[in-house]
Amino acid sequence: MKKTLLLLLALVGLSSADCFADALLLTVNDTPYDRQMERIRPVLTTSSRSSADRTSLGLINQWMTDLAEIPYAYQMVWKTPSEIETRAPADCKGKAVALYERMRANGATNVRLVIGKRAPTSRMTHAWLVWETNNGSFILDPTFDYSATRAEKVGRNSYVPLYAYAGCKKFRAVSGSSFVAQN
Repeated sequence: MKKTLLLLLALVGLSSADCFADALLLTVNDTPYDRQMERIRPVLTTSSRSSADRTSLGLINQWMTDLAEIPYAYQMVWKTPSEIETRAPADCKGKAVALYERMRANGATNVRLVIGKRAPTSRMTHAWLVWETNNGSFILDPTFDYSATRAEKVGRNSYVPLYAYAGCKKFRAVSGSSFVAQN
């Protein structure tokens, strides 16, 4: 019975991972971040406002540069994209959610908000996006980077996911998984 349950969990996890490079993610009902994310839940769950994907790597890099230039300051509360637009200091959470909203408003699909560790030894969590395209997977970190980074160029010990969010779906990463392609 235990083996059947483990096999079922593995299959569910694998089916959830197709849009996340090689990160193994399990669909979950709740995460430890749900209460603090209430302010930005509408951003995550709003359908794309455009039926056509008007995003491009150049446009996303422009948005990332714009967000990276906002001064960094840790915030206890998740800032909404409209609060980020004021250019007041913001942290990784607010910048990632603002980029998520811009992408979805312009028709981007397969975009995930990720909470994890920038490095396994990081003491604090970090937020960034993963974007799956026909041209590959990209790590979008508007806190530290001015442009998208191909997932395969990120080291195995960078961007370690803990939880991910895509629309109404929530995911928990399996220990030891990463967003970097394994060869």
